[in-house]
Amino acid sequence: MGDEKSAREMICETNRDVKWICKTLQRMEEQDASLEARVRAIEDWQHTKIGEEQRMQRIGAGAGGLMGGVVAVVVRFLWGG
Repeated sequence: MGDEKSAREMICETNRDVKWICKTLQRMEEQDASLEARVRAIEDWQHTKIGEEQRMQRIGAGAGGLMGGVVAVVVRFLWGG
């Protein structure tokens, strides 16, 4: 019976365990919030980068179309097409 813990000792140990669990969960939540903020920042950067690339492609396509039209007019003018 000497190895058995008293009810008071068990309650104290359980209380310590609960406090440790709460502190650990709090740290995990803080790390999770930090990680989520970093992921959101990366996603925002990625969306911005994709938007810039799409805009540049549209500008390039527009410029290409304009140049094609100019070349067609010049060819028609020079060769009487």
